[in-house]
Amino acid sequence: MIAWTIYITFAGALLLLFLPQVFARWIALLTTIAGLALGLAAFFCTPIPDLAHFTTIVRVPWISALRIDYHLALDGVSLTMVLVTGISAVSTVLFSWDVEHRQNEFFFWLLLVVAGCYGVFLSANLFLFFVFYELVIVPKYFLIAIFGSKNKEYGAMKLTLYSFFGGMFVFIGILVAYMTAGSLDLNQLAQFQFPRQLQLWAFPVLFLGFAVLAGIWPLHTWAPTGHAAAPTAGSMLLAGIVMKLGSYAGLRVAMNLFPQGFQLWSKWIAVLAVIGIVYAAAVALRQSDLKFVIGYSSVSHMGFVLLGLSTANLLGVSGAVLQMFSHGVIAALLFAVAGRMIYRRTRTRDLDALAGMNLSHALPFAAFTFVIASAASIGIPGFSGFAAEITILIGAWKTYPLAVGITGAGMVLVAAFTLRALKQSFFGEAGSGLGRIQEGRAALGPDWNEEQSITVAEKIGACLLMFATLAVGVYPKLLLDRIMPAVETMRFLKSGG
Repeated sequence: MIAWTIYITFAGALLLLFLPQVFARWIALLTTIAGLALGLAAFFCTPIPDLAHFTTIVRVPWISALRIDYHLALDGVSLTMVLVTGISAVSTVLFSWDVEHRQNEFFFWLLLVVAGCYGVFLSANLFLFFVFYELVIVPKYFLIAIFGSKNKEYGAMKLTLYSFFGGMFVFIGILVAYMTAGSLDLNQLAQFQFPRQLQLWAFPVLFLGFAVLAGIWPLHTWAPTGHAAAPTAGSMLLAGIVMKLGSYAGLRVAMNLFPQGFQLWSKWIAVLAVIGIVYAAAVALRQSDLKFVIGYSSVSHMGFVLLGLSTANLLGVSGAVLQMFSHGVIAALLFAVAGRMIYRRTRTRDLDALAGMNLSHALPFAAFTFVIASAASIGIPGFSGFAAEITILIGAWKTYPLAVGITGAGMVLVAAFTLRALKQSFFGEAGSGLGRIQEGRAALGPDWNEEQSITVAEKIGACLLMFATLAVGVYPKLLLDRIMPAVETMRFLKSGG
């Protein structure tokens, strides 16, 4: 039934083209809830031993002339990504509940992004994988270009051009794999012995194409720009799911198909990952726009994912997958607070202006939510961020002990910019900026009052994300028991240690 996450989400998107606008938000919500329910059912009902291998769930002939099947498969890694997609999608719809401008179109593009992500995480055929991977780019562009905020056209175009740039390298890598092995089936390709000389150049081409979407330094600049320009839903989807497509694809495709190439280039991936962690954290510390702070934070945290992948050992790679889940829910929560709870009510994201409002009194639930999200982002024990990062660092210590020491400096910077953003956003001294919140309240209409400051939908969405990061933080075994057996069977571990 997990395959129905794709079909139901596409069906919901199509319904939005024909039904009146009054039903749009409910169609989107019910569609995303159905996807999450299917993910949870598969998560709790599938025996853990069955998740150790990338097992076929659907396979039917598709393009016979090229020997291409419509092939979907599932293991512990892909199931984890399906789960975070469902959680992020439901919360994104809830935080977009009061969208009124072109409502049907807004939720149509949103559901297309979600459906494409489900497709990527379940695809077991490289052609099908690439179709879903590229499908995500188009709705991303329209979500930002139509419904975004300042510099939305620039942000949308930059994100799209970077995505197509990476996609060009991905296409070359897929073509090379097909011409050499004569198959596009991921399970077959994972068993094929590609010539070592081919792997040495094909791996960096394919991995780089995917890593662009994962925000690898120095090809990361699309991410903060795109996040800042996107509407709240766009930022939540970009950080929560879309950036994970690149890291998941690097793991599932590039590393598993070309393990000898990965051995040669893994140390350079680690170098770029560490630079990304420290550099993005340092830049975030200098930002005055709250969404730019969170955007650079996403780049820094995705650096941990790439560092974990570069270790080529069980703990490091499993920690990377856990970080994909963790960052997905934490970043979505941070962007929800910044874009909806703060910006919608104050009409500003400038930290200096927010520092004069002392929003903790006007928006206490938003302040509480941002404290939880900040603690999770910093890596306080008890939250998923700590569980993921400590697993990565233990794995990295075995392979790159120097990288762990340098990464420590990045973690200090992460704490610094996160606490700075938290303090200025909610716990500043009320003063010259106080008039801005009055303007924000006035813009909401004469019926605005304190009880209506945070809507029920926003509270439910925030609680869903907070519960996810707390549950995994308190009991990471819940995910690791499913992730580690799947990682252990991957080819690059056997070849790369």
